[in-house]
Amino acid sequence: MSFLFLSLSVLSLCLSCFIEANLSNVARRTFTEKDAEVKRMPLPKDGAPVRILLGDRPDTVTVVGPSHVTQFDFQNHKNEGNAVVLSKCKEKDCDYHIAVVQRTTKAEEVFLCGAAGQDMFACCMNLTDERPTCTSSKQTQPIDSTKGGINIKEGEPSVLVESGEKVDLYVTYSGSEEQVGIHRFGEHRVGPANTNKERHYVGLLPIKEGGDPTQDKVYAFYRERNSDSELDSDTWLPFVSRVCTADVGGPKNNLQFCWTSQMNARLFCGDPDRKQHFSELVDVATVEAKWWPDTRVYGLFRNEWGMSAVCVYTMRDINNTFATSPFKDNKESKKRPRECVKDSKAISSDMLGIIKLTSEVKDWVRPENNTAPLLSNHHNYTHIYVDSSHQQRNDEHTVLFLTEQKGGIHKVLHVKTQTFVIAEYRPFNHSAHILSITLDPFSRKLYVTTKHELVQMDVGNCGSYTDGCEDCILARDPYCGWNGTQCIHKTHDSLQDVTGGDCTICEKPEKAQRHSRLTQADTSKGGHSVLLPAESRYFLSCPVSSHHAQYSWHHGQKSTSCTSNEDQCIFLIDSMNHEQEGTYKCMSEERGFTKVLSEVRLQMGNRAVGLLSGPLVWVCLLPFLVGSL
Repeated sequence: MSFLFLSLSVLSLCLSCFIEANLSNVARRTFTEKDAEVKRMPLPKDGAPVRILLGDRPDTVTVVGPSHVTQFDFQNHKNEGNAVVLSKCKEKDCDYHIAVVQRTTKAEEVFLCGAAGQDMFACCMNLTDERPTCTSSKQTQPIDSTKGGINIKEGEPSVLVESGEKVDLYVTYSGSEEQVGIHRFGEHRVGPANTNKERHYVGLLPIKEGGDPTQDKVYAFYRERNSDSELDSDTWLPFVSRVCTADVGGPKNNLQFCWTSQMNARLFCGDPDRKQHFSELVDVATVEAKWWPDTRVYGLFRNEWGMSAVCVYTMRDINNTFATSPFKDNKESKKRPRECVKDSKAISSDMLGIIKLTSEVKDWVRPENNTAPLLSNHHNYTHIYVDSSHQQRNDEHTVLFLTEQKGGIHKVLHVKTQTFVIAEYRPFNHSAHILSITLDPFSRKLYVTTKHELVQMDVGNCGSYTDGCEDCILARDPYCGWNGTQCIHKTHDSLQDVTGGDCTICEKPEKAQRHSRLTQADTSKGGHSVLLPAESRYFLSCPVSSHHAQYSWHHGQKSTSCTSNEDQCIFLIDSMNHEQEGTYKCMSEERGFTKVLSEVRLQMGNRAVGLLSGPLVWVCLLPFLVGSL
């Protein structure tokens, strides 16, 4: 008997671990536009937004489009748009198209760049001006005077590097044409050598190492189409590339105007133990640190099986790979310098010949501490955004936002070695292609853009956790905490346990008002009696809030796990008889916290009653039956 009890205990523990592991990738709560505060406004019709800029006042953002600047005020639900005036177009009419928007070191100033006819334009604009005018300056003149060259595409990663009176624009060019790669515009224009490879860039990251400015670098993240056509080969390969900001290209006729410092390394994202491998780099998000080696890069990947994953890399590991790895397939390349040089035009012709042969290192960059992906599931994620405000508070957790292909957004907690999908937000009642997401870290408002509208969504919606202290703690939402009476925006003295969601802390009277481990439903709202005819069919339902909870219906000494659709827990009675009479309770259990959600008393009437109520019963049952087909 003891052996049987031990076996059952082990089986129960294994089942509990299995359920918890499978729930780790399931959003605990789902919030539609009806459940969370969602506001939306139409975007100008001049094209998709190029950049969303947070305003200095709450609930305000600025949207810069291909030709217009629009100020949005969600608090007063109004917007004001104006066409951008280029100073170089005042004397003559010219068509222009804004493709790059970057903030400068000056308050309320942005740098704009794009195409004006066949040439490139670059200028700066103050966002507070009533009539937005973009004016070229001494700093932007080297870029503004560029003739011809590449056509900067919308959506390409770009960074603006300012150094004293000098301004350089780094921008990528994706595709399979000759211009594919990293381009720099400014005092010294530099671009890639022809690679004959298809590459698609997803991010640029400038790193200032401090001390010697010649060692400053720009890193690019991209996916490259695999030239290996074998059936078991990956379609895409993920890479990180680096160039030195001091690089001005080689001497005349030898890598002139081309990078001499570029090095490339493969990125690895996967779990060898589970035989999972992710090779298509979709997007990156960076969290900058006070000391540059601690800067983290969150990479969003996909694989051939429709799964998504997130892997985290540190700039320390990326830099070490470039500094120590041998070069791929070229023994002579060991002579190649790893550090940035002060004068790239002075590099010997022999060394330039070696540089031309290869730029890829042999070793791969692996995730921090060589760990498996912090998140992997069957969702088709398209963008990643990381709330970096925890860095200023020295918190041990991170909040990620991942957009889905059809318009949903997952809010994910990463703490230590765990990930927890706090919620899925559905700001659209239809399938929508999300172009970008931006978070205001102070108000916890997320700004989401599609081609036609701008949506503001409250992702610090602590008021949605209305069922007491336990509901607030089980959410494990770092934006929320229990203050003794309600779930509010987190403060230093409010209660929360993001690591374990241990709601037993609610039982400590000095921390929160005491709540019973078994919470009864409000019978004034949900408890009621129903009279049913003999042999009739009927179904009971109660609301599903947490998708991590186990739901069951209890009648007498019997309990039945209910069939759960997205928002209701269903229990079906095939044929009403005397044994089915009595009180039915719908209960949920999550991490040891049990709650009565609904209570119904069923009584059996006579046939006459059945003839009257039968059709009504079937009308109510029809939606459930249709949804079950």
